[in-house]
Amino acid sequence: MAKLILEKLFSEALALSDRERAELAHLLVMSLDGGPDQDAEREWEREMLRRLDRIDAGAAEFIETDEFQRRMQACQRA
Repeated sequence: MAKLILEKLFSEALALSDRERAELAHLLVMSLDGGPDQDAEREWEREMLRRLDRIDAGAAEFIETDEFQRRMQACQRA
């Protein structure tokens, strides 16, 4: 019985627009994740503030987009 329900849901989901399917997929994945991690959110906020402080202090190094992409590709290959 569950297989028939899943097939029906899948069929109906395929009728949605790309944007709606993406939103549905996101909601389904989030439902598996168990909700936001409050500790992680606090740590990301601290990191963002730290980075902003470095920018304000003139201590941040800015690079061009091409250089950023080159560095990221190098990290992925490593």
